[in-house]
Amino acid sequence: MANTRTVTVINGDGIGPEVMAATIRVLEALKVPLEFEHKDAGAEVVAKYGTNLPHETVEAVLRSGVALKGPTGTVVGGGLASANVGLRKRLDLYSSLRPVRSVPSIKTRYENVDLVVVRENTESLYTGLEHIIVPGVVESLKIITEKASTRIARFAFEYARKNGRKKVTSVHKANIMKLSDGLFLDCTRKVGREYPEIQYEEVIIDNMCMQLVKDPSRYDVLVMENLYGDIVSDLCAGMVGGLGLVPGANIGERTAVFEAVHGTAPDIAGKGVANPTALMMSAAMMLEWLELREESKRLQDALNTVYGGNQVRTGDLGGSATTREFTDAVIAAL
Repeated sequence: MANTRTVTVINGDGIGPEVMAATIRVLEALKVPLEFEHKDAGAEVVAKYGTNLPHETVEAVLRSGVALKGPTGTVVGGGLASANVGLRKRLDLYSSLRPVRSVPSIKTRYENVDLVVVRENTESLYTGLEHIIVPGVVESLKIITEKASTRIARFAFEYARKNGRKKVTSVHKANIMKLSDGLFLDCTRKVGREYPEIQYEEVIIDNMCMQLVKDPSRYDVLVMENLYGDIVSDLCAGMVGGLGLVPGANIGERTAVFEAVHGTAPDIAGKGVANPTALMMSAAMMLEWLELREESKRLQDALNTVYGGNQVRTGDLGGSATTREFTDAVIAAL
């Protein structure tokens, strides 16, 4: 196939292989000019490699420049560091992009949600820089730099400009963390002055959570440091039905990883009932990033058609459709 692009595929753990197989079926039905190179990562490959992020997987993504990734498991309170964090660090995927939009016919407490969470991906408390000072005392380091804060601010404003968004909100806790979050705010303010057509505002993180729950329509593009972004992006997902209905991307200067942001759901793994929507939406984002815009729109439109028909639902949304039945419906809608 002419101009075929290689995509590194990482199945992940739990339901990852099932939702990935479903998503690749849809991409093949779209006849996109892609070929898929499968590589390993996640908790289930540790016994084979001695790590949850093999070097050859990172090298494959560096070669291809783009990856499609299923969910990977991370042990709480112990074990190896997160494979997700490892990928972001080693590939310098500095921006986490999480669009959150209402899905047709999915009833939630909110209607017509349409906002975007832009999260700095490489520093702050989320990177897990911590150590034991003495037994019973642990120190975690929050690192904020001008470089990282400036480039994530620029990413947010550029995204807003390119996508016709009207407002960027910088989320912070500079009233308490005056130096670290203060630096982040200084950087977003400076970048914001370069985009006079885009409204700029600042909201303290705890107030932001309250305001989002009261009225998410007040916001458009939200930009924030790493830990705040991890929390707020999941909060926003809950407004449209949960993590199974939102896509995710981690984007760097030359490399991007598109992934399902939900968990591995080990309780239903292997049963053929997982909902592949989040990964399919992430694949649509990937196609847009690859400048396959028509194919991206067709995939997103097909998903909207299936949900708008209000007939084919997987168990997480109160239906009885299997993963294959849902995928068949999406392919038929193409």
